[in-house]
Amino acid sequence: MLAKVFPIKLKDGNQEAAEALVHAFAPEGPAKEEGTLSFRVYRDPAKPDYLLFVEHFADQAAYDAHTGSAAYRKLIAGEFADLIVEFVEIDHELLVSV
Repeated sequence: MLAKVFPIKLKDGNQEAAEALVHAFAPEGPAKEEGTLSFRVYRDPAKPDYLLFVEHFADQAAYDAHTGSAAYRKLIAGEFADLIVEFVEIDHELLVSV
């Protein structure tokens, strides 16, 4: 399994717009992708204009399919990308799960 974590700093005042795009993307992308095991996006109530993506994929091929999908290209690489200041892509390996 491949785990990806993305802390994302949004441009000031874009929390609502970013959250709307994430809500639009989830059912059109991750929910329909066989190899996407989980797609979770968190907000921090104490930290405005910030989102944390935590995603799990069956393998690298599943992640590649996810980022190559039409929904991803339109909503995440397209519209969402215009709302961010910076993001970091952090790969993780699962150690324990219950």
